[in-house]
Amino acid sequence: MSLVIPLRDIRLEDRTLVGDKSFALARLMSQGIPVPDGLSLTTEAYQEYLQSTGLAERIQLELSRKPFEDMRWEELWDAALRIRSMFLQTMVPSSLLNRMRQPIEARFDRAPVAVRSSAPGEDEPGASFAGLHESFVNIAGIEEVLVSIKKVWASLWSDAALLYRKETGLDPSISSMAVLIQAVVVGERSGVAFSRSPASSGDEAVVESVHGLNQGLVDGSVEPDRWILDRNSRSILSHTAPQRDKVLRPGPAGLIMADLSDDEAEKPPLSPDEVRAVLDLALTAEADFGRAQDIEWTLAGSKLILLQSRPVTTLPESGDSRPWYLSLHRSLEQLLRLRQRIEEEHLPAMQAEAETLAARDPSSLEDDDLAAEIDHRLARFELWKGVYWKEFIPMAHGVRLFGQIYNDVLKPADPFEFLHLLEGGRLLGLERNRQLNVLAGLIRKDPVLRQDLRQGLDPGNAEFKTNLEAFWDRYGTLFCHEASCTRDRQDLVDLLLKLADEPQSGRPLTSGTDVPDRDRFLELFSGQSRTEAESLLDLARASYRLRDDDNIVLGRLEAQLIRALEAGRQRLAVRTGRSLVHLRPEAIVQVLKDPEAPLSEPESGPKPQAALELTPRQLRGQPAGPGLASGRARVIGSPADLRSFQAGEILVCDALDPTMTFVVPLAAGIVERRGGMLIHGAIIAREYGLPCVTGIPQATSILKTGDLLTVDGYLGILSVQRPES
Repeated sequence: MSLVIPLRDIRLEDRTLVGDKSFALARLMSQGIPVPDGLSLTTEAYQEYLQSTGLAERIQLELSRKPFEDMRWEELWDAALRIRSMFLQTMVPSSLLNRMRQPIEARFDRAPVAVRSSAPGEDEPGASFAGLHESFVNIAGIEEVLVSIKKVWASLWSDAALLYRKETGLDPSISSMAVLIQAVVVGERSGVAFSRSPASSGDEAVVESVHGLNQGLVDGSVEPDRWILDRNSRSILSHTAPQRDKVLRPGPAGLIMADLSDDEAEKPPLSPDEVRAVLDLALTAEADFGRAQDIEWTLAGSKLILLQSRPVTTLPESGDSRPWYLSLHRSLEQLLRLRQRIEEEHLPAMQAEAETLAARDPSSLEDDDLAAEIDHRLARFELWKGVYWKEFIPMAHGVRLFGQIYNDVLKPADPFEFLHLLEGGRLLGLERNRQLNVLAGLIRKDPVLRQDLRQGLDPGNAEFKTNLEAFWDRYGTLFCHEASCTRDRQDLVDLLLKLADEPQSGRPLTSGTDVPDRDRFLELFSGQSRTEAESLLDLARASYRLRDDDNIVLGRLEAQLIRALEAGRQRLAVRTGRSLVHLRPEAIVQVLKDPEAPLSEPESGPKPQAALELTPRQLRGQPAGPGLASGRARVIGSPADLRSFQAGEILVCDALDPTMTFVVPLAAGIVERRGGMLIHGAIIAREYGLPCVTGIPQATSILKTGDLLTVDGYLGILSVQRPES
């Protein structure tokens, strides 16, 4: 069977070979609906490529680092980037390449084409894969088309696609991908339409339109005009007009974002009659398939052309969760707006609120006022935590967007090479540790000061006292953790003494700004593309900093909540003569408001889980910080365990939080249960040049303090030797 089937020759029996998108367009084309002609590269080409190159086994190896269902979205992001890099690095075998090249060249020569995904089963009832796989528009020349085909194949393993398959219980190992190659239709106006509104259960339809090409609407970089219509009467019920300022048009290579002319910006892309014509096209597709349809279309002159059609799978009863996954991916334009909002609004507001709360001493309040203060701080912390998930988490896509483009143009052997251009910035956590090192250096140079601190005496060194006060005023609340927010500085003093005893604490951090690599990346762009690349690099650096800074700022707010909870627990403990360190916030508030209310919370916390017996001598996780290191494990099960941390140990934890960063200068390496290249611990480890392995399942249960560990941050492997008891 041919690997390439012309769109007009596709038959019912070809559906699993050409995928749902190609099959739907072929069917509509046969009904006389205007559809751009094209070719389908079948799933057999994809399968032959995977099997002949060994990629199938390499992909499964990448996804078998831990059970697929246990992988967090950060780990899936990283796995997807590695898999995409595999596709970019792996050549198509010549025998397959020639069979693909000939029919594509014969049909299109050097004419610009759209290269679109067409996965089998993506439009089945209950599925909702729209937007999860990649498509590329205005691609010219066979070599660029072939590269785009590999990117479409790789998008079967994108983080969004993997997340959705994980959520719906689909097995990614049996997935496949066909590719649709079509002539580009340069429409002056484009859009989407839903023959039945996905946001309403009534007889309403939706039409959205932008000037220029559809890609800007689909990726969210251009806001559309939106019309709501009655399906039956075709009357327009409402029209929502955006601020029209941008348009996406074909450029010399790919697409370019341009400013709309004043004339275009002043009027909607469609007239009322054109809106109804688009609805008629959607209703025609619905009648043919017997289900509500979500279509993409374009107007080239006066000719309305259907670009694709899929079932509407996001009606209210479907419970579609795809929008959350897709919200983690933002275009450059969206990320720039998001960065401005975070840096100019959210971070200053969070910082100001933390300072306001810090100035109010909860222990001085009467019971009712203290209960109200706890409620207030809890509500504010939950509000900001919601902002963190809604805004700060998607901002991390700035790093991944930069990494994807860097890898696409440079194709490095290491898919995370781009991180070297982002490291070395002024992260809050590193700035805090630099100040710690200044204090430790003063102790290191002054034996009398060291002796005073060891004996618990008031230090006579004025410079040290001034610096210590300044440090405590800025960072002291970050020593708050769980049910403890004491103003006793002994934990800080003990840490400083350890740092003073450890000559390695003064080692330089990674430099991060590799100018040759930066120039090597930017010199591949020119004109507007160069400006966009510079903007993306700057955005990625800001996004990378934020992965550390947002933890610090949110931690300050949490510390103020803990202060209030600690005040409530201590007050109730004095009255009852019982230890109430595990009393939950709602119980504290209840008893403060009503002294007669029963203490419904158990007086002790949950029993610690027994350590699992370690059978394997080698554990596999995610490589997150290059290097090799050996040392004794220090398993951090609670913040109190940090006090025992010794220089040269391997820090083992569930997830490195901002409080734990204080001991990183003492560590020889880092191991975390939580996985990902961009989690807080991985970022800090790379800045210190420490080997780091993340994503070790049940790390804090399997490993024990005292185990001899060898951390291989290149391969993501942890070797374990347990001392004889």
